[in-house]
Amino acid sequence: MNNEAKYLGKATKYPKQYAPEVLVPVPRVLNRKIYGLEEHSLPFTGMDVWHAYELSFLTQKGMPVAGLLKIIYPSDSPNIVESKSLKLYLNSFNMERFGNRSAEGTEMVLQTIKDDLEKLLETKVEVSFFSKEESSKADFTDYEILEEQPEVENTEFSIFHEDPELLKEDRNNQEKEINVSTHLLRSNCKVTFQPDWGSAFIHLKGRNIPDRPALLQYIVSIRNENHFHEEICEMIYKRLWDKFSPEELMVSCIYTRRGGIDICPVRTSAPELMPENLVNKNKLMSKLLRQ
Repeated sequence: MNNEAKYLGKATKYPKQYAPEVLVPVPRVLNRKIYGLEEHSLPFTGMDVWHAYELSFLTQKGMPVAGLLKIIYPSDSPNIVESKSLKLYLNSFNMERFGNRSAEGTEMVLQTIKDDLEKLLETKVEVSFFSKEESSKADFTDYEILEEQPEVENTEFSIFHEDPELLKEDRNNQEKEINVSTHLLRSNCKVTFQPDWGSAFIHLKGRNIPDRPALLQYIVSIRNENHFHEEICEMIYKRLWDKFSPEELMVSCIYTRRGGIDICPVRTSAPELMPENLVNKNKLMSKLLRQ
């Protein structure tokens, strides 16, 4: 059985006790081969950031503890974790008892999750827990929204399968750096084909700058692609990297929560281009339109 399809699209019983065995790894190499991404010479560094909004457990006295779990792991890990298996795994904590007090229990649960995911993903994993509303920090400020640009009103959109030929250089523009975004990102789960909605944020610096309407046409062309979130982010990055040979490139895809979890991959040409708050386990990034 293909690991990716073990739970997705199927009626599944939720485990009633701690169940690390339900976690499913998905090798990154399977999709990277399609786009010529070689594991030993990736053109990016990156992080995968997950927010799980339904983590809960009991203290030894039976008092529920509930909050938001933030998970961060690097893009050079051999595997990603399949999202439904993570949901099943996290729900397996719901009736388990940890610690005499909530703080003690939280520490125990986080260590357990960290250990299980590091074993599955074969990499270092950072986890943190937010049990109350935190002061959110803003990333992606001052990014132009592509669909709000005047020239887009006269742009024809007719291609809805990923087509890198749509990407064109803006030969009339003297800019050497752009920060642009769109809330029109849509792709589909590669197993269930359910739509995944999101926003894409792109920083690009170099001699060749993308034409904005053409860039939006390209993002829209992803509408019927069937890939996981991390794969979509890497596909966009690789297409821009190959087409424009930039000095700097950052692509982040902030996807809408589904099943109590949102997945927010980011790929950059240099570590200093990482969105500061998104990749910080101790901070919550302010919510964006698609979240």
